[in-house]
Amino acid sequence: MPDLVPLPGSERAGLPSAVATGAALDPQQSITITLVLRRQSGLPEHLVTGPQTISPDELAQSYGASPQDVALVRSTLAGLGLAVDDVHAGSRRVKVSGTIGALSAAFGTSLTEVTSDHLGTGPATHRYRTGGLSVPAALGPVVVAVLGLDDRPVARPQLRVSGRVPSPAAGIAPAAPVPLTAVQVATLYGFPAGTDGSGQVIAIIELGGGYAPADLQQYFSGLGLPVPAVSAVSVDGGANAPGQDGAADGEVALDIEVAGGVAPGAAQVVYFSTQATDAGFLDAVSAAVHATPTPAVISISWGGPEPSWSQQGRASLDEAFQDAAALGSTVTASAGDSGSSDDPQHPDGPVQVDFPASSPYALACGGTTLVGDPGGGQIVSEVAWNELAHQEGAGGGGLSTAFAVPSWQQGAAAATELTGRGVPDVAGNADPLSGYEVITGGRRQAIGGTSAVAPLWAGLIARLAQATGRTFGLLQPVLYPGAGPGVTAPGFRDITSGSNGAYAAAPGWDPVSGLGSPDGTALLARLLAPASPEDPMD
Repeated sequence: MPDLVPLPGSERAGLPSAVATGAALDPQQSITITLVLRRQSGLPEHLVTGPQTISPDELAQSYGASPQDVALVRSTLAGLGLAVDDVHAGSRRVKVSGTIGALSAAFGTSLTEVTSDHLGTGPATHRYRTGGLSVPAALGPVVVAVLGLDDRPVARPQLRVSGRVPSPAAGIAPAAPVPLTAVQVATLYGFPAGTDGSGQVIAIIELGGGYAPADLQQYFSGLGLPVPAVSAVSVDGGANAPGQDGAADGEVALDIEVAGGVAPGAAQVVYFSTQATDAGFLDAVSAAVHATPTPAVISISWGGPEPSWSQQGRASLDEAFQDAAALGSTVTASAGDSGSSDDPQHPDGPVQVDFPASSPYALACGGTTLVGDPGGGQIVSEVAWNELAHQEGAGGGGLSTAFAVPSWQQGAAAATELTGRGVPDVAGNADPLSGYEVITGGRRQAIGGTSAVAPLWAGLIARLAQATGRTFGLLQPVLYPGAGPGVTAPGFRDITSGSNGAYAAAPGWDPVSGLGSPDGTALLARLLAPASPEDPMD
């Protein structure tokens, strides 16, 4: 047995829904896990908050894993019968393979096989552990996370489909919400004229499902738009595999078709990982962040309650978002579809927020119910999305217990005292009753959820990047100035009506709709305005 030391932040809580399968894991079965190594030097805050950016080579050489640490990991693990299969110094990830027995011994744990449904998406069979991990003593200062031994799902797709026929009686006056196309939503939100995202790359993270080119051809031709350039990238053996999981296929179609409907000129790169685990999620995001060229924006429509993640899992993904910001890429993340409880099984349960939307380095995207006159391009009404009474979801939002209040968010709230990072930052149409017409599996249907808001904002950001000739990285330091208690931030439509359960919409920022829904033309004018000496864009 190697000499081991505890790995801080690796603790896993037990799952009340976990039931042992009765099948013993084969200690000789080979699996692959992800190690995250320390930075060779800390990433300066000014590189994260912008507007200065660095190149991927500069990030890897100055703030990635050091060659000495990588060499130490190789030699130490080789002595324990483990193999280093791949190293990515820029993202500080090391892929390690070995038998379950050897990996369990090397990292001080015991694995069993269970079936659980802790995210409310149906039973999943997975490897399982409780308590903390350890690492070989020589690697104690070097390894900051060990992901993938326990491969429980940590995230679900944030989409909703309604089975109801909308009517004014649903509580929306003076007209009923009806499904809209992405093009109509972009028009209602005033996305800037003369832009379509050309020259920009939108990366989309998917943890399952797939798309059929025939669906995309049918969808975009029906809108009178060219089919965007869409390519798939395999991560950890994942692949574009439509037809195996209807919910995941719906998520993939929603993401591609909303982003492409509002920014048809942008190229899309879809990163498919094998499972919604902490290791799979990190590997997919890191592949997108460190791609060439660097994407202007990365859209994420998967997430789970903060407590479903280990501290090391949250920290690893949060640091990947910091890398994205330093490289000039903006991350948009859906804020959840189960209201303030973020729990579809217990909508009246304790308040909690969704991660990765709760990361201060992700633009958290909340939900509204949008009623508009597409022909006239006018919004009739817009309120916070809340269909909990019909078991059809509500926009996620609240206060993080994992992340402190960021400097740019301090002073923005009116009715809510911020005790942690506030979620969401922004909002957009999400109610499945006013949801987005998409085509998946050859069938047209309306899908909603904050899953749609992340690619909606991704498309807007691509168009803003095209118009300004620059990418933005972390966008919140640009969006929040001017927002204060009861004050509408420039470039937004303030949402002041409705709730998501425990929280109510109010003038100014609130933990239901954030700063509000976008006025794209006004946001562009704000970004093009001459910068003041104190302006974060200066």
